[in-house]
Amino acid sequence: MNSYVSVEAAVRPVSLHHSPDSFGDRFALAACKVLRFGADVFFRKRYLHRSVVLETVAAVPGLVGAMLQHLRSLRVMRGRADMVKALMDESENERMHLMAFVALCKPTLLERLLVLLVQGVFFNAFFVLYLVSPATAHRLVGYFEEEAVVSYTRFLEEIDAGRIDNGEIPAFAREYWNLGEDARLRELVVAVRQDETEHRDVNHGFAQQER
Repeated sequence: MNSYVSVEAAVRPVSLHHSPDSFGDRFALAACKVLRFGADVFFRKRYLHRSVVLETVAAVPGLVGAMLQHLRSLRVMRGRADMVKALMDESENERMHLMAFVALCKPTLLERLLVLLVQGVFFNAFFVLYLVSPATAHRLVGYFEEEAVVSYTRFLEEIDAGRIDNGEIPAFAREYWNLGEDARLRELVVAVRQDETEHRDVNHGFAQQER
């Protein structure tokens, strides 16, 4: 059962931006925009391939955050179970995004090599950032998710314009997101975009909490 499918999640606004109000926020936003530019140049409008590659990285922050918050809880001997669970759920949810899209689009050899490079670099960089400033790390993820929402909105526009085929989706995706039997790619992208709005709001909230 997908913990992200809920009445609360269903009413989250698609367009939402947190205005930076600290040095850490401005650093996070600048880093996000640089990485977004790189993704736009490499993938352009190949949104299925873009989703496959970027979702392999998107699951990293939740995993790193959960691990470090778990260790922090052990050190200070104070409970952080809700935060750890939320971050682990987020990581698993992002992994399911990958599983759904990779069933529809096989990455090229170049893209697989890119995954190895980017995931390795990003894991270590994010790990260090989280050690230095958990608030900035969560703000960075919040901005990543804002950009993910934009990307999936453009993905939907391409489907609606007929430039991307609104094809069938795997059965496990329909089950995970509680979609109907006749659900196709468009419904899947809408569901994934809604997940990203929740990740956005949760991480911006954690950024405020960690200050």
